[in-house]
Amino acid sequence: MTSPVFSPLVLPCGATLPNRLAKAAMEENMADVGQVPGPTLLRLYKNWAEGGTGLLITGNVMVDGRAMTGPGGVVLDKHSEIAPFRAWANAAKQNDTHVWMQLNHPGRQVYAAMGGDVLSPSDVAIDLGKHSHLFGKPRAMTQQDIEQLIQRFADSALKAEQAGFDGVQIHAAHGYLISQFLSPLTNKRKDEYGGSIENRMRLLIEVIKAVRAQVAPTFAVAVKINSADFQRGGFDADDAKVVISVMNELAVDLVELSGGSYESPAMQGSTADGRTLQREAYFLDFAKEIGQVATMPIMTTGGVRRLAVAEYVLAQGIEVVGMGTALAMNPSLPNDWKNDSTLSAHNPMVRWKDKTLSAVATMALIKRQLQRMGQGKYPKPNASPIFSLISDRIRIKKLTKRYHHYLNKYPTR
Repeated sequence: MTSPVFSPLVLPCGATLPNRLAKAAMEENMADVGQVPGPTLLRLYKNWAEGGTGLLITGNVMVDGRAMTGPGGVVLDKHSEIAPFRAWANAAKQNDTHVWMQLNHPGRQVYAAMGGDVLSPSDVAIDLGKHSHLFGKPRAMTQQDIEQLIQRFADSALKAEQAGFDGVQIHAAHGYLISQFLSPLTNKRKDEYGGSIENRMRLLIEVIKAVRAQVAPTFAVAVKINSADFQRGGFDADDAKVVISVMNELAVDLVELSGGSYESPAMQGSTADGRTLQREAYFLDFAKEIGQVATMPIMTTGGVRRLAVAEYVLAQGIEVVGMGTALAMNPSLPNDWKNDSTLSAHNPMVRWKDKTLSAVATMALIKRQLQRMGQGKYPKPNASPIFSLISDRIRIKKLTKRYHHYLNKYPTR
């Protein structure tokens, strides 16, 4: 009997996903010179497409080259050449796979060494204790900044459609800019974008409307939001329900529920408010609760490594199962499950005493696997976290130097 994981899903826009498995976005930092996709990214996504995952959501693509989560990030704006993105879409669409581009702005989550613009709804800096100095000090956005940002999301979505992507996902989770507007911890504004949840979600709603107005009705528009920030006094499940009830009216094709931020990396299974997450399918309980108000399909990501867990998630009424780390460790996991339903992907979680360093080392381990696949090699599940972290720091230093050259030529507006 075929697993329900391999059944198709028809989205509100009319597109049909071949199965219920999605490659969730991961921080790749594998752009070529000029912050565009090149051969390594194409090779990586071809790997995933051939591995049997029905939907590939790209690592976050920046809508503004002056605001990056990392120096090797991809930028797509109205000035970008479309050819490299067309090649990326083609590579990812092998095997009838669907590919969506995740669009993002980091807001205050920009490393100080990067330079560029560090924006946020308010001038609340990241608090990571002794590591706080690693991030730039944000400035509160003006009304003009907000209007330009909304236009950037719309411009990037249109370019993604022209390049052959099947949809976009608006990133409003993990403490990035739109998530910063949603959270009362980072949004202290006194205007129409701050205060009540209705005001705090205004930016997200305006971005969705602007994107939807630019693209065809058959082009998928998805949103990724936190089920909670997992910080005391932050965005919570009740807030998420209010946001989703409004999105029900906006032709949104899928909502992915995740959680956390740099300050509370719940997406890696660790929280700042002491709440304990499930060992697998971290956010499933939140997704079940929040999904009760949703009319669009719901996807949840976080800690799924086994087919039995993916099937359990679907049995709870969730339509799509997102996987990130599992597919970094084994890009062919969906196809392998068809032959051996007991297979489990390796979990590379680093558990050092310093939680911030552990989170960074875990990300370095995962990125190392993505780089290996981009070079035509197999993942190396038992790689050394210390070696991975050191080599990642060296690589980032080189990429930062390259990014500074790019930034010097980037148009100011």
